[in-house]
Parts: sequence; C-alpha cells; structure tokens
Amino acid sequence: MKKLALTLTMAAAAMSLGACSSMSTQDKNTAVGAGVGAVAGSVLSGGSALGTVGGAAVGGVIGNQVNKPSR
Repeated sequence: MKKLALTLTMAAAAMSLGACSSMSTQDKNTAVGAGVGAVAGSVLSGGSALGTVGGAAVGGVIGNQVNKPSR
C-alpha cells in the first residue's frame, strides 16, 4: 500500500511540474516553501492536520520573502 501511495504521489508531482513553467521565481519559491513547510509541519506534529496546514502557511510566507525583488 505504501508503494502505491508513493508511486501516485511521485506521478502527481511529475505532472504538476509543467504547471510551473509560467510562474515567476517568487511564485515558485512560495510553492516550494509551502510544500516543504507542509511536510515539516506534518513530521513535527506527528501527522496532525493543523500542523500540516500551519507548516504550509509559514513555509509559503518564508518562500515568498526569499529573494524578494527590491522596490
């Protein structure tokens, strides 16, 4: 069952990469930050939904602010 879940997750990730081609660098950083934050939040909270969502939110904000263009 875990192998099937991993295969489906990897397939979904591979298909979604094409959607990133027209994104700005800041948009990509936000998406990557949200993804990494969600995984980290899930691991640190023992898989709770609140930890996952909180991690995604914090990671997205941090990713958005990395290399932010000057005004």
